[in-house]
Amino acid sequence: MKDVYILGIESSCDETSCSIVKNGTVEIATSTSTQIAIHENFGGVVPEIASREHVKNITIVIEDCLKKANMKIEDVNAIAITYGPGLIGSLLIGLEAAKTLSYIYNKPLIPIHHIAGHIYANSLVEELKFPLIALVVSGGHTELIKMTDHFKFEKLGGTLDDAIGECYDKVARVIGLSYPGGPKLDKLSKEGKPTYKLPIPLNDNSYNFSFSGLKSAVINLNHNEEQKGNKINKADLAASFQDAAVKSIVSKTKKALKDYDINNLIVAGGVAANSILREALNDMCKENNIHLSIPPMKYCTDNGTMIASSGYYAYKLNRKADYYLNSMSTTPLQ
Repeated sequence: MKDVYILGIESSCDETSCSIVKNGTVEIATSTSTQIAIHENFGGVVPEIASREHVKNITIVIEDCLKKANMKIEDVNAIAITYGPGLIGSLLIGLEAAKTLSYIYNKPLIPIHHIAGHIYANSLVEELKFPLIALVVSGGHTELIKMTDHFKFEKLGGTLDDAIGECYDKVARVIGLSYPGGPKLDKLSKEGKPTYKLPIPLNDNSYNFSFSGLKSAVINLNHNEEQKGNKINKADLAASFQDAAVKSIVSKTKKALKDYDINNLIVAGGVAANSILREALNDMCKENNIHLSIPPMKYCTDNGTMIASSGYYAYKLNRKADYYLNSMSTTPLQ
């Protein structure tokens, strides 16, 4: 069988990334330009600044990726692009670049949902085993997805308010940690113990999540202690927050696996890099004989590699788009 090479472009938030992947599983080359240092000054991603930086970087990362791979656009079979969800200005930069390449070089344009990209990052580790449950945990999403085959997604539940990654960043800010706060909170929590009593959010029998109440509980606890003149132990508060958040995620995931009698779990999204969550999911899967797949750290955050990988499976299913394809800030997984 002839090898298939997919060039993937990702620009949904503040990472400009291009990658070439062979047969959906082998990363040939990747080039990524990050904007973390720029947005750190503002305590979060500023959409207008992000889109301007994508304009500056998009051509550079594509050329750099091709140079690393020692390939030309003519050598790839198709162009895969994140069309949504994400920051609309950022998405448009990547989409227009992909459309241009597709048109000039007569390559199929493959539309990829950002969450599908995160899910298929696991294909870079091992072949997806169906049926499976995908736990998606990121700055904008917290969802449980059932898959019975490639690109057959069934959403079982999701967050009713804040996404877990967003909650991590907001709690980190309360504690006094700089952006991006999630990784810093994870690191700090290892120096403390879960001594503060915080509620397990939406502790019910559904597959849905809710983190706004937990966030508010942290804010209120911190404020009340300050009003009393007491000094908050930041490491203990970080550990307490992580304990409650992770227990919620793991218990809901375990319930979905049990209810649907599924023994394969994959984890996707930026928060999949969280060490406490990885450890808790690993323990749960070992106890319940569940096969667990979590991508390496470099594939957890936004990257072109996951788009190229998912683009291969979409290409094989003939999921192509015309030049009327538009970016969408919000769109269901399909």
